[in-house]
Amino acid sequence: MSASSRVSRAGAQQGWSHYLLIGTVLLVTALVIGAPVLAVFVQALSLGVGYALRSLAEPDTRAAILLSVTVAIVVVPINTLFGIAAAWSIAKFRFPGRKLLLAIVELPFSVSPIVAGISYLFVYGAQGLLGPFLEAHDLKIMFALPGIILATTFVTAPFVARELIPLMQLQGNGDEEVAATLGARGWQTFFRVTLPNIRWGLLYGVVLCNARVLGEFGAVSIVSGNIRGETNTLPLHVELLYHDYNAAGAFAAAAVLTLVALVTLLVKTLLERVSGQAGARRGH
Repeated sequence: MSASSRVSRAGAQQGWSHYLLIGTVLLVTALVIGAPVLAVFVQALSLGVGYALRSLAEPDTRAAILLSVTVAIVVVPINTLFGIAAAWSIAKFRFPGRKLLLAIVELPFSVSPIVAGISYLFVYGAQGLLGPFLEAHDLKIMFALPGIILATTFVTAPFVARELIPLMQLQGNGDEEVAATLGARGWQTFFRVTLPNIRWGLLYGVVLCNARVLGEFGAVSIVSGNIRGETNTLPLHVELLYHDYNAAGAFAAAAVLTLVALVTLLVKTLLERVSGQAGARRGH
């Protein structure tokens, strides 16, 4: 067999392998991701648009949406500030315990949200470590808004930090050192040099954090008490509606969360494109 024939045969085999791989990925994506997402909207509209809108206007559903938004308004800024501080410390400085700090920042990725929720019960619950003190001072954390905020903060703490740490490490300390030689102080260097360099990564981390906050279920289900209309976030309310045999209402509420996920994906794509274009302009 000539060399050209072997090359042609290898190219044909590679072509078939190429199409087989792409076809397999598309099939799995359609069955595992596409079909469930489509089913959410089909079921949400199974009794008509009017019914779906009326379901979302129910007092308990509105309370669940409001609670989820309230938690996001509190948790996302907290984790944004924490993520910036943690990334700045880990990426820009060398100190004893740096690797331990990095491991602690990543810990929520490894711990089940259910375990996190139970741990908070053992600390802040009525029978927990701080339970008697909190009860004596009439402070309620578990089965109330503070507990939901604490649990959600723990679960979503790494998102901003993990976006910024590799970015800051890649950028190095050169720009900050130049600013320092020109007389810039710490905060001036951060706001005028560091922050502009990380702004796209920061926005990306904030978007992901927000989506995760709104969709958190496991930890919140443990610490909230599942009080309808009071401590039920939207994901928990979806489960309650489904258990009440109100499938259309449950899927209508789930469609809101799915839309948030789709918008997050769109914003993520736009941020990646804009940041790529900005990087290309700096390269020129």
